[in-house]
Amino acid sequence: MNLRVLMLVTSHDRLGDGGHPTGVWAEELAVPYYAFTDAGCHVDLASPEGGPVPFDPRSLETADGPLPAAVERLQADEALREKLRQSWRAAAIDMHVFDALFVPGGHGAMWDLATDPAVAHLVETAFASGRIVAALCHGPAALVSAKGPDGRFLLEGKHVNSFTDAEEGELGLGDTVPFLLENRLRELGAFFEGGPNWQPYAVRDGNLITGQNPQSSALVAQQVLDALRAGLPAPA
Repeated sequence: MNLRVLMLVTSHDRLGDGGHPTGVWAEELAVPYYAFTDAGCHVDLASPEGGPVPFDPRSLETADGPLPAAVERLQADEALREKLRQSWRAAAIDMHVFDALFVPGGHGAMWDLATDPAVAHLVETAFASGRIVAALCHGPAALVSAKGPDGRFLLEGKHVNSFTDAEEGELGLGDTVPFLLENRLRELGAFFEGGPNWQPYAVRDGNLITGQNPQSSALVAQQVLDALRAGLPAPA
């Protein structure tokens, strides 16, 4: 597949006001990244600030078993690690040279991807030109500010999924995040479809693909590849 995917990740590295580190969740970046590159896609990385991509340290260690194979692969992949040290600045990206936009999660996304004007512009451009837009876990935070040419929120009337409010509650972070993502998507007029906590679940609505949690990483990546193989998008 001679296609290009832009992976848009958070630059935010602190969880609320408590000072605890956060960032992108490693599995949500690594699993799709290797699914795309192993299929022959070229993947570039961008973030609101550009430069080094912060990882949630909890996603790089485990006390109850091995790390996901893709995360171990990332840790040993110097070429990818160099990309992660030098992500492009989102404001400098021309979305028209890419075939799909993919947004991994991690709690950092709730702070910067939800509010950054360059992020909203990339999402709006991708939608308007018929490209695949996919977002995983907290990644749909990147969609909440995007609007269409009519000034209405892009998610209005669309079927979507994300990290659920119930899952946020299980983590005890409902009062830490700046807003509850599922609730915000519903407020924007989206039709939210959620699965069981911590189980793979994804929703596709046209060129929009959204997934629920880290366990959904492979499922969302596969749906993106299926859409690209089927001839979507058809960029203007």
